[in-house]
Amino acid sequence: MKISAAEALERLRVGNKRFVDHVISLEALLSHARRAEHAIAQEPFAVILGCSDSRAPAEFVFDQGLGDLFVIRVAGNIAAPSQIGSVEFAVERFGIRLVVVMGHSNCGAVQATLDAIDNPDEVSPGLQAIVGRIQPGLSGIGNEHGSCRIQAAVRANVCHTVSRLHADSPILEKMVREQGLLIVGADYSLQTGHVDFFENMPVESMPTPGR
Repeated sequence: MKISAAEALERLRVGNKRFVDHVISLEALLSHARRAEHAIAQEPFAVILGCSDSRAPAEFVFDQGLGDLFVIRVAGNIAAPSQIGSVEFAVERFGIRLVVVMGHSNCGAVQATLDAIDNPDEVSPGLQAIVGRIQPGLSGIGNEHGSCRIQAAVRANVCHTVSRLHADSPILEKMVREQGLLIVGADYSLQTGHVDFFENMPVESMPTPGR
């Protein structure tokens, strides 16, 4: 059954709260017993474009089971052509209406980009393929060092990836305009487990101040 972007977003928020509270849903556990069903077909309700970091597995972070999420993982949660194509495939094939670009605290790929900005001659050709896609989004990041800089850079990179999905994919942009597709950004805290949805969020989905 297809669900709206708002319903999918709420499902992720509720699942993340369970994760933060160290609770695993029975539904997620039982999904492992339905491998035969998933082998025939899949019906994921959200796309997660996240980082390859071993500490940020989307299925755990959102307490979802097999077949619930279409997860694309790449260092730095960048939007290279293969990632954009993967998102296009998922939303068209499965009727998904929510795409989440999820960065995370202390991201190594983002830190590598900051290091490359400071020391550009020390980047390998392979790493440059990732750094080169992150760096344009960090133009407004200051030169100060420490946790504030990396955290600002992580969020700036998420915003940049969200913008690239819109700008570089006429398919996704048309679905946003005509079919209710929502592409949002999020920041996962390795320390607390909490996911903060912050970029491109509809006004009605933003938390009320003081709550």
